[in-house]
Amino acid sequence: MSVKLGRNDPCWCGSGKKYKKCHEEFDERISYIKSQGHIVPDHSIIKTPAQIEKIKESCKVNIAVLDYVAENIREGMSTEEIDRLVYQKTTEMGAIPAPLNYEGFPKSVCTSINEVVCHGIPSEKVVLKDGDIVNVDVSTILDGYFSDSSRMFCIGNVSEEKKKLVQTVKECVEIGLEQVKPWGFLGDMGQAVNEHAKKNGYSVVREIGGHGVGLEFHEDPWVSYVSKAGEEMLLVPGMIFTIEPMVNMGTHRIYCDKKDGWTIYTADKKPSAQWEIMVLVTETGHEVLCW
Repeated sequence: MSVKLGRNDPCWCGSGKKYKKCHEEFDERISYIKSQGHIVPDHSIIKTPAQIEKIKESCKVNIAVLDYVAENIREGMSTEEIDRLVYQKTTEMGAIPAPLNYEGFPKSVCTSINEVVCHGIPSEKVVLKDGDIVNVDVSTILDGYFSDSSRMFCIGNVSEEKKKLVQTVKECVEIGLEQVKPWGFLGDMGQAVNEHAKKNGYSVVREIGGHGVGLEFHEDPWVSYVSKAGEEMLLVPGMIFTIEPMVNMGTHRIYCDKKDGWTIYTADKKPSAQWEIMVLVTETGHEVLCW
């Protein structure tokens, strides 16, 4: 593990208890699993109870912002208008939109329509039309703590084909979530997601995945949805990460818009859909913090 403590030292988690009474057995279990050849988290990935409470407050804002979008999104609205809604609601609640100026991203939210897989940049020129499906990806900073989730919205009369894609991706998240439990592996979740998508005739994006979140916008571990059960990082209580598979109606292949350097499209121009939740691994299973 990242810190070597004496048994009578204060525990690294901030509980105030002696290490031997708090996380010594926990750390020994992780070390044993590491010795078996598995990838394990270090202390920097495991959130303390105090950090988790702060992250949950950030999540409340993120959920409220997406709820606000859900109340107002409509046919004929530009994605720039969605951006303004997100900025307005986030700042009203005393928070900051995490995407704004992140590595040069120019807006407060990502809006990804139809064949746009992710990282769509809001624009006055992009207007929601009858039959569109759109992912609105909101991320929030509150008092230095981060939250992140996204939802799909169906605009007007959406085809049954697109509706099935949107529903299947939501099911993928729910089925993956069932596999999130302490002392399991990230690959347990990834395989469940991938199998459900493929069973429905879809493909899962490989190059872009989920991530740890809470103290930073993007943290370890990187989360794949084409992984295998029993592989990837060990899940332990205190880990927080996103489940956000991007599922394509056609090929899994994607490409980035060379002009803006952000927008990701499906290679065959067929629709893509994504739901994103933020989950905490607990002693008994998991807790969804943000949706």
